[in-house]
Amino acid sequence: MITPIAPLDSLGLVTHLRRMPSEHKGMAGKVLLIGGAPGMAGALLLAGNAALHLGSGWTILEMFDPASAHAYSEQAELMVRLASFEATDQLAATKPDLIAIGPGLGFSDLGKVWLSAVLRYPKVPLVIDADALNLIADTPEFLTLLKERNKTFPNLTVLTPHPGEAAHLLGNSAQAIQADRPGSLAKLIELTDSIVVLKGQHTLLASPTNHALLCQQGNPGMAIGGMGDVLTGSIAAIAAQGLRHHINLWQASCIAVQLHATAADNLVKQKVGPIGLTPSEVILEMRDQINKLL
Repeated sequence: MITPIAPLDSLGLVTHLRRMPSEHKGMAGKVLLIGGAPGMAGALLLAGNAALHLGSGWTILEMFDPASAHAYSEQAELMVRLASFEATDQLAATKPDLIAIGPGLGFSDLGKVWLSAVLRYPKVPLVIDADALNLIADTPEFLTLLKERNKTFPNLTVLTPHPGEAAHLLGNSAQAIQADRPGSLAKLIELTDSIVVLKGQHTLLASPTNHALLCQQGNPGMAIGGMGDVLTGSIAAIAAQGLRHHINLWQASCIAVQLHATAADNLVKQKVGPIGLTPSEVILEMRDQINKLL
């Protein structure tokens, strides 16, 4: 008999994020997001905007694209700097509370240097998305580093693949992933020893220590570039705040997935989409929803 997957029901945890009057930005966490190669800077900016609007105390972007590594006039609160090859030194100097890598990362030598440094960086929660997942799939050394990190710091890494990235990691096809999403999720966890968010219609989540959950929210309007980047930034912000507000990375991932999908559904109910629904609109709706839940 196949055990049914329980529905995701995590939004009640949002109350943990309620802030005391005396709190300061250090208690909301320092989030470092890495990526934004030439031609893909928007992916990192979307992730950064999501982190900012979901409550990160600091949001720092290590931008690979020199043309985009300057103050972002439309969102001056983002701290944007040009990434260098001195990734290990920069991580040590920044002392992030949480790292997210992947949005617009690309496959350059610079991306590989940063991914290697991040996988070796200890203790902090880590969100891995997009091209960082593809680099892990292509490079056995990175997969080994990931598994070693998870052995030393269990439950501190979350992967957020879409079906194509999941297929790359498992060496099969996106069609095979979609044909058996629960089985694919289990294989990804076995392969990586990580928390895994398998995106798509009815996103699935599980971890080495948590049974699978199914997000019942979401709609086809979310099928647009940038939605995954928003999810990455959202997980990052909630998990960074959670360090001092008693929400772990698994719980933060659950909250972000459900909040992301619920916000998109709310917008469609307001006749914003599904056609033409944008990730930037979802960010603002997520901010509204999380504050209402406090």
